[in-house]
Amino acid sequence: MDRMIFIAMSGAREIMTAQTINANNLANASTTGFKADFQSSISKPVYGSVLPSRVYTSTENAGVDFNPGSLITTGRELDVAINGQGWLAVQTPDGNEAYTRAGDLRIDNLGRLMTGAGHSVLGNGGPIAIPPHAKLEIGTDGTISIQPLGQPASTMAVIDRLKLVDPPTEQLQKGSDGLLHMASGQSVEANANISMVSGSLESSNVNTVSAMVRMIELARQYETHIKLMSAAESNDEASAQIMRVS
Repeated sequence: MDRMIFIAMSGAREIMTAQTINANNLANASTTGFKADFQSSISKPVYGSVLPSRVYTSTENAGVDFNPGSLITTGRELDVAINGQGWLAVQTPDGNEAYTRAGDLRIDNLGRLMTGAGHSVLGNGGPIAIPPHAKLEIGTDGTISIQPLGQPASTMAVIDRLKLVDPPTEQLQKGSDGLLHMASGQSVEANANISMVSGSLESSNVNTVSAMVRMIELARQYETHIKLMSAAESNDEASAQIMRVS
């Protein structure tokens, strides 16, 4: 009886973990540049002083879906999307380097170039600062040019270049901040072959229909495990009655 309860209990617990991962994907279906998380489950024996006679389920984040989202044209001068493979380098609050596909850039009150999530965008020499300007352009190679205040429209000065990288995806891990980090903790050299599309954003790559279907499937699986625990309780009560009659 305890085997039945143990398996049903561990299964229900891990289904809740899988539902959390799926719900996070669904919640970020409209988040710019978001990459969906995969989830996998595996059965593992419980080892002890004797031969393993119990099995439990382990659910974990199995990786990230690196497929690109669709491009959305916005026309905004600070919106950029990476064309093909590659990542935009940003600085985390602890000063480390991380990577994102979210190109919804903005300039804060101090003139710093930031992502929509509030991370400093990195350039050739570190975080990028934008001086006062009348016009700003971001080229396909990530070059940032401005028309200084008081200068004619034909005068465009290059002030920096976005740091674009293309590390092997198997070396990237998603952190709790939603950014991608190198598993080694090291920074990546800029790649001059990466191109960008100005005035566009990359949407999330979450398939909302699939995520909704998955949510329903997990809910039904959870109900099945709860019913198994209820059946185990009923069997235990029936066994106790038989023992009392005997």
